[in-house]
Amino acid sequence: MFKLNKLILGTTILSFSLIGAACNGIDTANEELFHDNGNTINVNDQEDLYNNPSKDKTQRSEDFGYVRQQKSPIQGRTISNDNMYSINREQVADSISKMSVALPNVKDCSTLVTDEEVLVSYVTDKKDKDARFEVADQVKKTAMSVVPRWYHVYVTDDKNLMRNVENLAKMDSDSRNVNTAIDDTINLMLQASPQGRNIDAGENANGEMTDDKYEMQDDDVHKINKDRQKRQDKTGNMMD
Repeated sequence: MFKLNKLILGTTILSFSLIGAACNGIDTANEELFHDNGNTINVNDQEDLYNNPSKDKTQRSEDFGYVRQQKSPIQGRTISNDNMYSINREQVADSISKMSVALPNVKDCSTLVTDEEVLVSYVTDKKDKDARFEVADQVKKTAMSVVPRWYHVYVTDDKNLMRNVENLAKMDSDSRNVNTAIDDTINLMLQASPQGRNIDAGENANGEMTDDKYEMQDDDVHKINKDRQKRQDKTGNMMD
């Protein structure tokens, strides 16, 4: 009887040990999955679980991007919004320029991405008004397809303004009079070049809200000075 009790006791202890090890394994897995802010599951970050470790960078770049967000598994921990709207502006500018020069009538393209504006200066072989308008619309839509929706996009096919855009690239968000310099360049772009079609009934060709009450007050870091900006482009209302 004593031996039987020892056997039962030993079996019980072993079972609890196995259960504890299993729970610890689950916790460890959860910690690995819910990384960073504690609530993100990113397939491509878990290469040991989802991807073949033998893949090189080129092969991994072909993988789809997938992120699943859940409430934090840790009670009381909230989702952090600190990096929710952050983008790599250099990479975005590179993508827009590459995609733009791939368009049939664009030979050269320079792109500046700020905190909420995209300034695209490009060279086209089109000279007549209607053709320039169509190219502008294509370039503008190309840029808008890359950046977050709150961005405003301005384009120009005036070769002289390419230097203006380049000069702005030497500045940053903390530079003195940077907003004035951006406003001045945008004003010149609007006067010199068509901007393509209006985005929709509530937004003009550059993605700006046409009704002030719909402006994204919390997200707009730099607001264009409307008093200093006089639009001379009359093609913005052209529709298909």
